[in-house]
Amino acid sequence: MANHKSAIKRIRSNNTKKLRNKLQHKKTKTQIKKLKAETKKATAKKLLIQTTSMIDKLGKNNILHKNKVDNLKSSLTKHVNSL
Repeated sequence: MANHKSAIKRIRSNNTKKLRNKLQHKKTKTQIKKLKAETKKATAKKLLIQTTSMIDKLGKNNILHKNKVDNLKSSLTKHVNSL
């Protein structure tokens, strides 16, 4: 257990950030699944814009690695274009 006040606060803030990051990541994964399940191209294009925005935010906040972000966006764009 932490002995210093600052260490205790750091543990609390880390847990809060961990939960927030986990929630954002989970929301994005669900959005990706929804996009992959979509069969209409017009709807998929709208979902693609929202999904890439969410993925970019995860990359900006270092929740996902930037290469992973680029790979996800590329594969999703290919998927939408193939519809």
